[in-house]
Amino acid sequence: MNAEMDSDEGKSSMYVARVDRLPKQGLKLVIILALSFGYFIALYDVIDVGLALPYVSFNGVFLTSSQASFIASMGLLGYIPGAIGLSYLADRIGRKPALLLTATLTSIGSFGNAFAINYPMLVSFRFITGMGIGGDLILVMTYLVEMVPSLNRGHYVNMVYIAGWAGLGLGPLLASQIVLHIPVIGWRIIFVIGGTLAVIVLIIRAEMPESVRFLCVKRRFDKVETVVANMETVAMKRAKVNKLPDPKPVKFVYDNSNPFLVFKDKTYRKRILLVLITIFFFYWGEYPYLSLFTTYTKSILLYSTANQATVIALFGIAGVATFVGAIALRLVLEKVHRAKLVTFSNGAGMLLGVIIMIYGSIHINIPLMFGGMLLTNFIGVGWSNQLNYLNGSENVPSNARATAFSLQDGLGHLGAVISLLLLFPLVSVIGGLNAWIVYQVPMVIAAIVLIFVLPNAIGQKLETINEGKEGI
Repeated sequence: MNAEMDSDEGKSSMYVARVDRLPKQGLKLVIILALSFGYFIALYDVIDVGLALPYVSFNGVFLTSSQASFIASMGLLGYIPGAIGLSYLADRIGRKPALLLTATLTSIGSFGNAFAINYPMLVSFRFITGMGIGGDLILVMTYLVEMVPSLNRGHYVNMVYIAGWAGLGLGPLLASQIVLHIPVIGWRIIFVIGGTLAVIVLIIRAEMPESVRFLCVKRRFDKVETVVANMETVAMKRAKVNKLPDPKPVKFVYDNSNPFLVFKDKTYRKRILLVLITIFFFYWGEYPYLSLFTTYTKSILLYSTANQATVIALFGIAGVATFVGAIALRLVLEKVHRAKLVTFSNGAGMLLGVIIMIYGSIHINIPLMFGGMLLTNFIGVGWSNQLNYLNGSENVPSNARATAFSLQDGLGHLGAVISLLLLFPLVSVIGGLNAWIVYQVPMVIAAIVLIFVLPNAIGQKLETINEGKEGI
């Protein structure tokens, strides 16, 4: 037994077990805040771009609907190389250096957006911003699921999402007021805020430890002991206990091969592919709502100036429902299979909410439109994103977690890139309501299929779901 525990596999098992038995998560609050603000920036950027684009002008000339769609699409296109390239880097050299790079790219892109002097420059810096955000969305989740205890893992992740979802809640509320009251340069101020937050995140992340599981995969046991010991100290202080329960290691072997070799395994290949499809169609329907709905009411429905101002204001207020929805998800997150929750969220939130919203907007029924916004944000946006991210990060082995998840989310964003470009042409062919419905239905079907593929990860060790065999 001692010889087995002294092996690399035994050491890895023990270190992981020491993290999983912690009564509270063992990361310092400032690190959690730095991770949370990464999500805040990402989600703030996504929806506030939609609020800013109707006000963007160069030399007095406003963007056309096609230009606005292209700018929104280019930002999301940047997610793909950012997510895949930076996540592969994270699987090879570490989660921490990759997270520092994502914050750097986000800050450069955001400030570039703010001070763009022409349309091509704005397009270019939107792509750079997207690279940073695309990598950050993957790596924050990867880092978190590897560093928090397995018991109530979803709740710990949800805590960061709640802070991040304030970017979709409080951010639009602030941004809508900025563009309404400072219409000439308000859109630039919105991007400056994002860039400033990214710099703060970069500074704080310099103090964060490397992921325990990554260190074990790379056999860096000289460093992992210090990280785990510090986490135990923080967790005991936070839980107000003087002793921790005995660790319960499980037998598993970390693979240190090229992350892309994970696709040779049929089980992982099926999980990765189906989560990718689910994310693809979720983004296909979500991002047109987040980025182009206000452009839709202005350029397609030709709302009056007064009505358009009302839409902007209500869209900002409705964003708070996303923040509240993320909190409400805690009530069921560790009780119901993730895939079943995604199905409910996609159907009751995105599909039904968008139908109500678009019907109300077409008939200029402001209360009905606002009700659809609230439902879409509360259940659809507020739940589905983090559930998709948990499904993507929990169901692959540690050596390939960032890479596999980046492919799911990175290629999944192609759904948004394509749908943003096709929305207005499709509206002109089949009508507004039909087009928006077409955008929501596939995500519901994909989520239903996912129920039959993914294991129930609630309360399970990552290694039990993936690498694990039987207890030592």
